[in-house]
Amino acid sequence: MGSQRASVGGRSREFILFMMTLVYVVNYLDRTVLAIVLPEIKHEFQLSDAVLGFLSGTSFAITYATLGMPLAWIADRSNRRNVIAGSVALFSAMTLLCAFASNTFQLIVARILTGVGEAGTGPSIQSIISDLYPPTKRGAALAVYSSGTNIGLLLAFIGGGLIAEQFGWRIAFLAAGLPGIFLSIIVISRVPEPRRGHVEQINDDATAPTFFATVTLLWSQRSFRWIAMGAAMSAFAGYAVVTFVPLFLSVSHGMRPSPRGLVLALLTGIGGGFGTIISGLLVDRLSPRDVRWNTFLPVVFVAIAIPFIPFFYLSPGLLTTLLFAVVPLAMSSSYLAPCLAMTQGLVPLRMRAQAAAILFFILNIIGGGLGPLCVGMLSDALHPLLGSDSIRWALLATTIPLIASAWCFWNAGRTLTDDLSRGAGAKPQRVPT
Repeated sequence: MGSQRASVGGRSREFILFMMTLVYVVNYLDRTVLAIVLPEIKHEFQLSDAVLGFLSGTSFAITYATLGMPLAWIADRSNRRNVIAGSVALFSAMTLLCAFASNTFQLIVARILTGVGEAGTGPSIQSIISDLYPPTKRGAALAVYSSGTNIGLLLAFIGGGLIAEQFGWRIAFLAAGLPGIFLSIIVISRVPEPRRGHVEQINDDATAPTFFATVTLLWSQRSFRWIAMGAAMSAFAGYAVVTFVPLFLSVSHGMRPSPRGLVLALLTGIGGGFGTIISGLLVDRLSPRDVRWNTFLPVVFVAIAIPFIPFFYLSPGLLTTLLFAVVPLAMSSSYLAPCLAMTQGLVPLRMRAQAAAILFFILNIIGGGLGPLCVGMLSDALHPLLGSDSIRWALLATTIPLIASAWCFWNAGRTLTDDLSRGAGAKPQRVPT
């Protein structure tokens, strides 16, 4: 029985997890390649930091977050694999179009449409992974999936930096968009659609709940409200850092696209991936003793990172800056796996994609929509006083939302156990064995 549950349509769950992680890699590659070439785009189009923040954050996040909910509603009622494949094809095509933008408006439109495509992947993927891995292994599985963020950042930074320096920023967009076109074909032809409740042997005979019912259930759970706000505050800082650290290294330390891409690839790709995987493994090890570790661990990670951040942004020397960047950037995505796992556990089967979309709506509207924009506006406001150092102090201000996120995660743990029991009680009955 165990081996049967571990495979779907002749494919192992490890293969499906690998393919879903590849989708997230390409998702973040296409999303992040803009960040590494922002200095070149700023120079060509003569843009302010606030406009750069809107271009890289707000314009993308609004459509990504908003359309994620109707696409998740569709995913809870149809074949999730097909939703994922179609979404990958769309956002990859829109990334290719970014290469042909001749002005800021065209680039913004292309990024908005990129967000439309990327909105369809996350909720469907998280729902599929939850059908393949039981709660005791779900944290690690979602951490592997979440590491796609860091691998995508690695490829965007190192590949985008090298290509932009040698061939220009437009070719970097072309190189980022092409892999997703081929990946969408592989997903549609080689990845099966798991039965909902597959590994938990839950009978999927319930009618798909309405979106309003999903919102009502989640909103009634205090732990979810705190988790969502904690994730949003973490994302606020994270999106701002990913967007403006390349510009910071260029302006404050004179780094060219290729070396700054290599450095950020190592720090966010390898270091950040390590932090993300460790968080998932720790959650799976500690949560059987006390499920509240799912929300307490992000607090620990923030506490570890905070002391390094001022030295990261304010050190005058490049070597010192990079050494102090290691810990904060390694911790930057460590909150994701616990948050995703808990959100999936708080709702029944046919709410899982919608629940993930609601979490990502809050996370991206606040984090992606406001993080880069606010930091860019703060940098512009400080520029008359501080000159090129304005970006240092604007980035340093991201410690405030990080501290707020730790407070939110701590409060989430206070009702998490009871809320998870309610979520489990809402599930359909198990299939007799």
